[in-house]
Amino acid sequence: MTRAAVVMISFLVLLALAGVAGAAVYPNGGTDLTQAPAPEAVNLTATTGNLTNAGSLYAAEYLNNTSTTRLAGEALDVSLEPVADGLVAPLMLTDAGDDSGRLFVVDQVGTVSIIDPNGTLVEEPFLDVRDRMVNLTPSYDERGLLSIAFHPGFGENGRVFAFYSAPLREGAPDDWDCTNRLSEFQVDAENPDRVNMTSEKVLLEIDKPQFNHNGGSIAFGPRDGYLYVPLGDGGAANDNGTGHTPEIGNAQNLTNIYGNVLRIDVDNVTAENVTEVPENATWTTAAGTLYGIPADNPFVGNASIPPEIYAYGFRNPAFITFDAEGNLFAADAGQNLFEEVSLVVNGGNYGWRLMEGTHCFDPENPTMPPATCPANGSSGEPLIGPVIEGGRDLGVVFVGGRVYNGTALPELAGRYVFGYWSTGFDVANATLLAATPPAEWNASAIPDSAENLTPEEIAMWSLQRLNVTGTPAGTLDVYLLGFGEDADAELYALTSEEGGPDAANATGRVWKVVPANVTETPAPTANVTMVPGAGVTATPTATENVTITPTANVTTVPTANATTTPAANATPTPAAPGTQDVTVGVAAEAFAFNTSTIPVPAGANVTMVFYNQDTGIPHNVAVYTDSSAAEAIFVGDIITGPDQVTYTFTAPEEPGTYYFRCDVHPPMDGEFVVE
Repeated sequence: MTRAAVVMISFLVLLALAGVAGAAVYPNGGTDLTQAPAPEAVNLTATTGNLTNAGSLYAAEYLNNTSTTRLAGEALDVSLEPVADGLVAPLMLTDAGDDSGRLFVVDQVGTVSIIDPNGTLVEEPFLDVRDRMVNLTPSYDERGLLSIAFHPGFGENGRVFAFYSAPLREGAPDDWDCTNRLSEFQVDAENPDRVNMTSEKVLLEIDKPQFNHNGGSIAFGPRDGYLYVPLGDGGAANDNGTGHTPEIGNAQNLTNIYGNVLRIDVDNVTAENVTEVPENATWTTAAGTLYGIPADNPFVGNASIPPEIYAYGFRNPAFITFDAEGNLFAADAGQNLFEEVSLVVNGGNYGWRLMEGTHCFDPENPTMPPATCPANGSSGEPLIGPVIEGGRDLGVVFVGGRVYNGTALPELAGRYVFGYWSTGFDVANATLLAATPPAEWNASAIPDSAENLTPEEIAMWSLQRLNVTGTPAGTLDVYLLGFGEDADAELYALTSEEGGPDAANATGRVWKVVPANVTETPAPTANVTMVPGAGVTATPTATENVTITPTANVTTVPTANATTTPAANATPTPAAPGTQDVTVGVAAEAFAFNTSTIPVPAGANVTMVFYNQDTGIPHNVAVYTDSSAAEAIFVGDIITGPDQVTYTFTAPEEPGTYYFRCDVHPPMDGEFVVE
């Protein structure tokens, strides 16, 4: 682990230079970072000013074109106790801090349900924004109702905040996807189990160019009482494409609001601390009347940077949480190779898209980390690496959890409990993990700002599996969607048998994480790199708790193999005289097709070779009569990339402009022109 002293530029200089960050290109960023595979026995020592954690003993490994998670020590046993079912896609569980004993479950489809103190799921929702949300894609979506946050004084004032995806607002770019909305609601004065849905006050609206990378879990800081709002980089892949800053991406462009964690004050609004949105911005506020800007936000006073920004350089920090000492942790979704959890401080730059986790990143070649890259941002500020990193051997994406502070699982005390969503889009197979801080790490001594941060304070944590007893290999035959905790800081896991918010299949469940009833631990799988443990203790003592095994796997979407490779931007092959046979090539990359128009002869026998280049992502090509999808001309099999498939179908005999799209990600579309 890195242990060198850090030499940082003056924060005043950082503020003075940050105004030009939006236009900057990164030649060296002040310090080049050269990466080599981490040694097996000793730690690498970073150069002065390097906070990236590159080369750490506990960083994920890149070898033979694959990324591998480094595990330390044996797995710890836990069990899952069923709490509630009948939900669709539960993303979050929390209590209201009002001593009522109620638990509140956020469902992506647009509702918040109450589990009463007796453990009963109340039938009527506490909050329901389904009539205000964008239509979700049942097979997979990252939009929806993503989180709620109860005001610290909720028991007295009844204020609750929600973050959800609404249809594109008036004035937003026409070709963008949706508008994310941060709103305040008031509990019904006559019924504490219901929100008054007419009380909505929209604090902030953020237009989204793509459907993914929305951020997610808003939360109030326990130390300062401010509201923290994580936002993704805008969507698609590689922080590139429509709505993304050319050359550097959105997350390193401080002149926009994307790829950041925001911090706002919902209690104190004065003439001195309100914000003004820049002209032609793709976000809007409620005229500065509903929130103010904390005076110690890092870019207050810099007219070219939104003052809401607290920290930046994130891809999709979908899960944020605070530990018992008030430290902020963000699980940030990776691109193709590495997943990460960061300890977030005021003014920090967390590296995306210069780095993916502790590894250098090239948006033109996202599956091959470059040998060198900047270790500093455009203003000379050190890039801050994650404290937890994983590869893609155990799953597709981190689902952020909690630093455990309960009493039922003493062996997990002080550890960050989290997991992987699944091993792929076509299989439900989640994994639970626990991360342990270094023995010398002091949670109460983390500085308030990046200018004082040292490598010791962000030293990487070691990882262990959590073996869920009674399940094959200790994993779960479900998709892991989120975590939560109750008033006693006990931990809950949220799952579904479906990979998307499919309201027709309510397989969402809430489980309580409880002590295991067995002490056996499975042997580590062959593709996991084991490293020496970091003060890991023994397996917990058995109890009489009953172990519940989650239900069976979701049926895998069939895929088709093909041997023909489509040419990039291919055009139809002219039909020979007297025939109507045509071959076209279509490719998908970064949640976009490589063409917006597919022309074919009327009545042709079409052979379409489709190449899905998005690793771990399902796509297809389907042709319809029009954009409302009233009638399907052809629907191709869904394949998970990287893979290719050959479709054959007959084009309409009537010339005209028809429509094609990906059914999994409908924003991917174009015109199917019959000539």
